Amino acid sequence: MYISKIIIEGFRNFPKNTIEFNDGVNVIIGHNNAGKTSLLKAIGLLIDQNTPKRLEIDDFSKSATLLELQTHPPLVSISLVIDQSIGEDLLSDDLVTVADWLIKLDEPYQALLSYKFSLPFERHADYMLALSGCNTKTEAWLTIKHDFLRFYVNKLYGGDPDLKAVADSASLQKFDFQFLNAIRDVERDMFTGKNTMLRDVLDFFMDYEIKSEDETIKNKATKQSEIKGLKADFTTKAGELITELQTRMRAGKEHILSYATQTGATFNNALPDFDGTISDVEMYSALKLIIGYDALDIKIPATHNGLGYNNLIFMSLLLAKMQVNADGNYLGSNAKVFPVLAIEEPEAHLHPSMQYKFLKFLKENKSQRKVRQVFVTTHSTQITSAVSLDEIICLHNEKGVISAGYPGKVFPATPKGEEAKAYVQRFLDATRSDMLFAQKIILVEGLAEELLMPTLAKYCGRQLDDHHIAIVPVGGRFFDHFLYLFDTTNPYAIPKKVVCLKDRDPERKEATEIHFGSCYPYNYGQSPTLYTYKEHLTSKMVKYASHGNIRFFGQNHPKGKTFEYELCLSNLNSDILLTNSISNQGELKDLLDFYSAGRPLTDLLGRLGKSGSNTDLKDSINALNDPTWSEEDKKKAVIATRYLKSVGKGENALELANLLEANLKLPPIAPSNSIQGQVVNLRKSFHVPYYIKKSIVWICK
Repeated sequence: MYISKIIIEGFRNFPKNTIEFNDGVNVIIGHNNAGKTSLLKAIGLLIDQNTPKRLEIDDFSKSATLLELQTHPPLVSISLVIDQSIGEDLLSDDLVTVADWLIKLDEPYQALLSYKFSLPFERHADYMLALSGCNTKTEAWLTIKHDFLRFYVNKLYGGDPDLKAVADSASLQKFDFQFLNAIRDVERDMFTGKNTMLRDVLDFFMDYEIKSEDETIKNKATKQSEIKGLKADFTTKAGELITELQTRMRAGKEHILSYATQTGATFNNALPDFDGTISDVEMYSALKLIIGYDALDIKIPATHNGLGYNNLIFMSLLLAKMQVNADGNYLGSNAKVFPVLAIEEPEAHLHPSMQYKFLKFLKENKSQRKVRQVFVTTHSTQITSAVSLDEIICLHNEKGVISAGYPGKVFPATPKGEEAKAYVQRFLDATRSDMLFAQKIILVEGLAEELLMPTLAKYCGRQLDDHHIAIVPVGGRFFDHFLYLFDTTNPYAIPKKVVCLKDRDPERKEATEIHFGSCYPYNYGQSPTLYTYKEHLTSKMVKYASHGNIRFFGQNHPKGKTFEYELCLSNLNSDILLTNSISNQGELKDLLDFYSAGRPLTDLLGRLGKSGSNTDLKDSINALNDPTWSEEDKKKAVIATRYLKSVGKGENALELANLLEANLKLPPIAPSNSIQGQVVNLRKSFHVPYYIKKSIVWICK
């Protein structure tokens, strides 16, 4: 069996939500205040026997209106749906544990466990009267806190909650819920035999070679007899040590006890003395966990290690303890049936490589059924990149509305959907999986856009960091693969606001050709009898123009091509784009000067160097008889084409980003206190392409 879903109503930041789980590892992610911790708390309220069942006023969801509060008392309702696992043995203890909670008898069976925290009905009349006088929600909640919270009661029901059948404690005790919160401190004495957890683990694994031997080779009675003999032998040897201690203490004991006689402690023939025995269990207190370093030939106490290392040791001990709790031979009918491990932010003290190793260990532990279900909340991209999409649950909080997305469930069961899922799974490395954590996303084609977008946003008066926006390069052909994750027409999608910055990238092919090839805007549509043409932007913009959370932006005009091409078209009156790494600087500088001076097109074409690509450019421009292309348009196209052919994508983008950042810090006009004749560097003119401005404004709304 496994917990297949949780239904939460009225609890913390969950006004009314259903979250689905996997039979195995569940990695729960989301930005801050998305509800990750509250989700684990909600699970614990039902199956953690150590979690207090009474709630505080701040555990209620505050989404209710004043009228709703005045109409009926707020309540918290949490239900766990427990489903039959694939391949589960119906003769195992699983079905027996939840038999009284079944709501579906046919296979696969389904059980329900519900928690209710509510005001008893007999208090409702008083509640209505008291709340009718409240004028604000704040006043209403204060009244509930001071006058009615003490009357609230909690109940755990098994099966249909309308039948109000209280879940029996014997079945609840079969769940072993272990929760490690993010702010944990490994106690200094945790790694000594005085600690209860370590004592239990040591006691279980003592004589483990006998306990774990196959029953067909050595039956239970024989094992118990051998262990009993070992214990008796230990007690005998320990008795010899006690006798030796008594001998060494004889003279000192007489001196100590003489004080008892003087103080009257021997009244009524009472005679103090020292004696005792020690068992193997009591001897645990003398043991300490130490860490040995073979290469250095040293041993140190575990308490002297770093916090992250000790957290790993502690979690391994906890898993060992859960194995102890679930062993029927050791605990009999008191053994746990369903061990559940919940860990909040395991990355808090772990190096990225250790995070990956720890998660791998958890999955192996689950496969060996030592832990039946694992819940991990995390902000670590290292962890999300190490698990499958099917194991990830994304919580998203948009203006107080919590929703859950399931990356593994959004892809259709078609060859195209399977291809997209496989691509996204491979793509989500530790850097790119940041898209799952961000509140909003800008998908771009390549490295240049990724590097420059934060800076371009500043020129638009926006800071992308303030809006928790991730910029992710996905390649020009693969936007659709990623949009499955966020397309809210699918109920499993992650409802984040997404901008797709896509190039127009015009292409053409001759009738005899199979594949399209790239062309420039001034080639596009000019020879319809010879070529078939297409571009990659218009259909996407139309398709997503009214979508709920996705928009496409790009060079939506017939003279546009790529991001770099558009940067140049938008900044022809400035040399700010001419970075040191760009090639053909002299030629480009002259072309810009010619353009600023209003020189004719023939002068610009005459300045082009002698190369095959420049010859093609000249021929294309000279052959262009389209009346929609003015001489001004042609001059712009010449410069933009030469710029596009001269930039190296990554290096130039990084250099340009640094240059633009430095430019922003310069004054737009000379300061009033500057000395006459002093050279003052002023901010150069720079214009963000229009479609980029529109995208930034939309994503930041």
